[in-house]
Amino acid sequence: MTRFLKAATRSRKRRAALAALAGTALTASTFTALQAYAGPADSGDDGGTVALRIKGGEAHIDPRTLRITARTASGTESVLSAAAGESLGAVSPVTRHGATASWSYPDRGLTVSAAARDGRLVVDLHAKKDGSLGWPSAGAGQPKGTAYELPRGEGLRIPAADPFWNSPEAGLTNQDGIDLKDLTMPFWGTTSGSHGVSTLVPTDLGTNLRFVSKGGQLRTAATHDFDRAAGTDDYTVAFSLTDGSPVAAAKDYRRYLASKGQLGSLKQKIRKNPEVAKLIGAPHAYVWGDGRSAKTIERLKKLGISRMWLGYDADGDPMSKEAVAAAKKAGYLVGPYDSWDNAQDPKSADTSVSKWPDRLWPDGCVHDADGKPEGGFGGRGCYLSSQALANAEPKHHYLADRTKNMTANGVNSYFLDVDATGELFRDHTPSHPMTQAEDRENRLQRMRGVSGGALTGGRPYVLGSESAGSWANQVIDFSHGSSTPVHDGLWKAERDKDTWGGYWPKGRPGMFFKPATLDKSVAKAMFDPAYRVPLYETVLHDSVVSTDRWELPLYKLPEQKKDRALLAMLYNTPVNLALDGKVLDEHGKEIADLQRFFAGIQKAAGTEAMTDFRTLTADHQVQRTTFGGHSGLKITANFGSEAYRGLPGGCVQATGRGLDGPQRFCPES
Repeated sequence: MTRFLKAATRSRKRRAALAALAGTALTASTFTALQAYAGPADSGDDGGTVALRIKGGEAHIDPRTLRITARTASGTESVLSAAAGESLGAVSPVTRHGATASWSYPDRGLTVSAAARDGRLVVDLHAKKDGSLGWPSAGAGQPKGTAYELPRGEGLRIPAADPFWNSPEAGLTNQDGIDLKDLTMPFWGTTSGSHGVSTLVPTDLGTNLRFVSKGGQLRTAATHDFDRAAGTDDYTVAFSLTDGSPVAAAKDYRRYLASKGQLGSLKQKIRKNPEVAKLIGAPHAYVWGDGRSAKTIERLKKLGISRMWLGYDADGDPMSKEAVAAAKKAGYLVGPYDSWDNAQDPKSADTSVSKWPDRLWPDGCVHDADGKPEGGFGGRGCYLSSQALANAEPKHHYLADRTKNMTANGVNSYFLDVDATGELFRDHTPSHPMTQAEDRENRLQRMRGVSGGALTGGRPYVLGSESAGSWANQVIDFSHGSSTPVHDGLWKAERDKDTWGGYWPKGRPGMFFKPATLDKSVAKAMFDPAYRVPLYETVLHDSVVSTDRWELPLYKLPEQKKDRALLAMLYNTPVNLALDGKVLDEHGKEIADLQRFFAGIQKAAGTEAMTDFRTLTADHQVQRTTFGGHSGLKITANFGSEAYRGLPGGCVQATGRGLDGPQRFCPES
């Protein structure tokens, strides 16, 4: 009950804060008055704003309200954040030490420092009292043409005045907000014309981002919950002035990761484990039924498919040693889809991967503050605590034994469900308590144990996980799902087993093989090329290989198949397939043609950074990416129906360094 009342109180505070943020408006007269009030750079200690020089201009922060504005070197004025969504109470005098200003809000138990650091305005807040803060927010009075860049999956560019995104059907404004840890990366961008702002939140845990529609215009409103016991009593927000590129905020975040030593490299991963090189040029496929046979591997080779990653559900019969050997002989990667996040009663478990030794069920379950087990996915068993497994590993070797069993057939790859995504838990179990931050660290350690060999007898495996957040980019090699900007309507569609398909029949489950049609709004929010932007690839293309979700193989959604294939090639990322003999009968030639084109662009730039993205037409139907610098590989995709400078509609073309002349691929309709 105490937990419920506390959560309800925070919820009311959050709603009040968001309501205040949503109603904040900036008039021209208010802005003029603010500029007149700004005062000199060191006037914060006498009640004025604090001015700090950052890359591209100067930022002004009002300690009384946390309102932040900036003036660029060219004279453009921007609002980095409106005032906090609630009163901050009395403010202490501001002290200055070089490029850092500090003050506090005694009534709120908050201390604040604002600093010019690495070209950014970095605001650090620390709470001595639990509570919520509605800040930062922006969007009121934004110029015409403003858009937001959001790292949901690969990335979305959302025009602030777009009627669709302001409507409930888009699924952006009719939710309680987005838990920042559920995004693939902890930032968002705002662009207008030739200017923009990047808002980066390194302390993503405990932070919520909401989009609010007012008068047909979207605004952003963030809220942070300060909770000392949960480890979220620190909150950092870093603002950068950027250009107007839709990937400017992503470039800023990549720079941040690199400066912190947190940016991985496929080239380095290949040097440590040469098997990782087999990801380059490889489409990904989950095999079912006769797809798991050596005969199917032979068919793939006869089609001329030089590289593949092949995965199989570890529940039930593993892929045979003969088939695994055939896949490895063909130069492919092959491995099981395993999960360490679910535990069920071994006597009644619906899958073998949820059966654990000794008393991991039920003693290893995550428990909430009331002592109740956290029910597992779909109400199955419970979520298994990563802390319980970490505590037990030195003595019992549950994970080492698990991986030994899973790899006994000779595989060279491994897929670990959900470990790299944002599904993190606070565990109140007395014998294995943990915060979400500790859960994240446990997962990093055990993923590192598979990809580095510590959990696998010294042998490293090419490791993948689900919808990997950027925080995991150094310990994994590939990610399934990080390319997909999921709309909540997808989950609704998947629950309708009669229409979508279920996990049956065993050899060819409809969930993966039955063609389905998405609601038009869901399809538009997820796959319309006009709204897609490669944020994830801009940050991580040369660190992690990314694909769509495993239950959304290329041929699952016929109406989106062509656009999805073009997007994958434009971003130089693999498609994901559900594969068996029948799929090869129906689509084998197209899969082979796609893989040949993909192998070429991957050979040219599979381990290079994406250095540029731009739209070439006003309707965003023609887009271009660049890899490895201005003289590097350029890929142009035409999503429209009319030709563009010789490139037919529905085709993608690659030119530049590393290719033997222009290469073109046109997916079948």
